[in-house]
Amino acid sequence: MDDVILGRTGARVSAVGLGCGGHSRLGMARGASAAEASRIVAHAIELGVTFIDTAMSYGTEEAVGLGIRGHDRSRLFLSTKSWVGRGGSEKLTELLTPAEFTANLDASLKRLGTDHVDLFHLHGVSADQLDYACDVLVPEMHRQQQAGKIRFIGITEVFRFDTQHAMLQAAVPTGLFDVVMVGFNMLNQSARQLVFPQTMALDIGTLIMFAVRRGLNSAANAAEAVAELVACGEVDGGAINPADPFDFVSADPAIRSQIEAAYRFCRHERGAHVVLTGTGSAAHLEENIASILAPPLPADVLERLEQVFGRAVSASGE
Repeated sequence: MDDVILGRTGARVSAVGLGCGGHSRLGMARGASAAEASRIVAHAIELGVTFIDTAMSYGTEEAVGLGIRGHDRSRLFLSTKSWVGRGGSEKLTELLTPAEFTANLDASLKRLGTDHVDLFHLHGVSADQLDYACDVLVPEMHRQQQAGKIRFIGITEVFRFDTQHAMLQAAVPTGLFDVVMVGFNMLNQSARQLVFPQTMALDIGTLIMFAVRRGLNSAANAAEAVAELVACGEVDGGAINPADPFDFVSADPAIRSQIEAAYRFCRHERGAHVVLTGTGSAAHLEENIASILAPPLPADVLERLEQVFGRAVSASGE
């Protein structure tokens, strides 16, 4: 397993992060029990994964708590989250009070079976919620740091709706956050210009989400996603095969698959630290870890990916 230093936290963590949300939620989205899902967590730890990311809203904290039992807690880096408002990231949702926010933290700690989390995020914050989050909830997070319940403070964006990182562009310069979770992939490389220069300047840790979602998990789904980018003028239709937009990637003998390429693309991006991957299958987990740990993509492939998709900003890959 490759390790990285997670920005100014100074923590050494695995470059692969087990994401416990997404479409799979450790298999719980397809009916797996918490006990069954916990086996994925335990297997990830056995494979060298030390960064584990969950959230109250994912419904997987109990599974993570079960999965980490018997393992050295000091070697694990646990990340979880709470919404800012009761309705999630909606613009007009009723905002949580500091007491309610801390009650969510306490409930997460109980489900995880630990007395502290290494990283607690403001979850899926919209641009409209940011001022309240910074002015009211971050001071409460500092109080919980002093109480020993939180080591580091993070914030995550709503990438499927905020594909140009408006919230993070405002949040990162405040310097309030030790770590941010940001969407970045072959279909939307905009964080390279809009987020990573700021995080690197402030030594903020980055967690990469959406490395592989529906729009990148097959040639057919990529074709559908790229057709929308062509239609809105963000990708030149003449520069790609409309039936298989990433055929030039998977055709390279040094690349095993489009999915592998997508993970390698994120892993070796300057400014990226931990790449998140989620699954309910042990075999799939092993494949994804191998992809993330593979070498950088060939220079000519990277150059063409930037030429073709470098102006795309409206897709998340979802």
